[in-house]
Amino acid sequence: MTSTKQHGGLARPSLGARLRRGVEPAVLLGPGLLFYAALVAAPVLLVTGYMFARRGRFGGVEWELSLDNFSRVTDSVYLEVFRESLGLAFVATLLALLIGYPTAYAIAKLPPRWRTVALVLVVVPFWTNFLIRVYAWIVLLNSQGLLNDLLVGIGVTDDRFTLLYTPGAVVVGLVYSYLPLMILPLYAAIEKVDEDLLEASADLGAGRVRTFLGVQLPLTMPGVVTGSILVFVPSLGNFVVPELLGGGKTVMVGNLIRDQFLKAQDWPFGSVLAMIVVVLLVLLFLGQAWVTRRVEGPARG
Repeated sequence: MTSTKQHGGLARPSLGARLRRGVEPAVLLGPGLLFYAALVAAPVLLVTGYMFARRGRFGGVEWELSLDNFSRVTDSVYLEVFRESLGLAFVATLLALLIGYPTAYAIAKLPPRWRTVALVLVVVPFWTNFLIRVYAWIVLLNSQGLLNDLLVGIGVTDDRFTLLYTPGAVVVGLVYSYLPLMILPLYAAIEKVDEDLLEASADLGAGRVRTFLGVQLPLTMPGVVTGSILVFVPSLGNFVVPELLGGGKTVMVGNLIRDQFLKAQDWPFGSVLAMIVVVLLVLLFLGQAWVTRRVEGPARG
C-alpha cells in the first residue's frame, strides 16, 4: 500500500503519514518543553506574581496588589549594593577575558591531539565541589597562608598582607570559579577563524597587533561576548564567594536576594531583585545575538 494520494498530479501524504510527521517532533520536544515549563517558566511566573504582593506580618506572602517593592529598589542602600556588585562582576569579567583569551588562543594553536588534553584540563576544576574550591582559596589567601609564605620567603615583604576578606579576594574567587566559562566559547570562536584571512592581512603589510585588532578580534567577538556574559551574570548573582572570601563584608546582589528570601522572609521584595537580574540577563543575551548577527551576517553573505 502506498502512503500517498494523487491530488492534481502531485503525490500528497496520507492522513497517517501527516499524523506521524506531527507526532514525531512532539515526542522529541516533549521532555525538553516539560523541563522548561516546570523548572524555568513556572518559577519565573511565580516570582513575577510575588513582585506585586506584600510581605506578611510574620513572613510569607499576602496576595494584595502593591507597588511598594519597586520603590524600595531605589533606596540608596540597595543602589549601593547594585553598584558594588556591578563593579566587582565587571572587574572579574575583564580579568577573566584578559586571562582567557591568550589561553584559548594557545589551545587553538596546539596540535589536534593535544587540544583535547588542554580542554580537559580547563574543565577539570568543575569536577570538584564548588565549596571545596572556594575553601581552598581561604587557605591560600589568609595571613598565614601559602601566598603570604611565598611573598615572605622570596623577600618581597617582611610583613604579611591581609588578602582575605577583601573585595580583591572576592574578585579572585569569581575569576577562578568562572574562568573555564570564558575560555571555552573563546576557543570555539578562535578555532573557526580562517587562517587565510590572517595571512592576507600580513601580506598586505599589517603587523601582528593590527592584524589582531582588525581581523582576529572582530571575528572572535561573538566568543568574547558569550564568554563575558557567562562570567558576568553568575558573578553578579553569586553569594557563596562573597560570603566566604569576603567574610560578609562584601555584599553583592546574590547575597541580598538570598537574605530577602531566607532571612528577612520578604519574598515579594526578593522577587523584584531577582527579576532585575533576570531582565539584565535577557538584555545581555539580546546584545550577544545582535553582535553575532553583525559578525556572521557578512560572512554568510
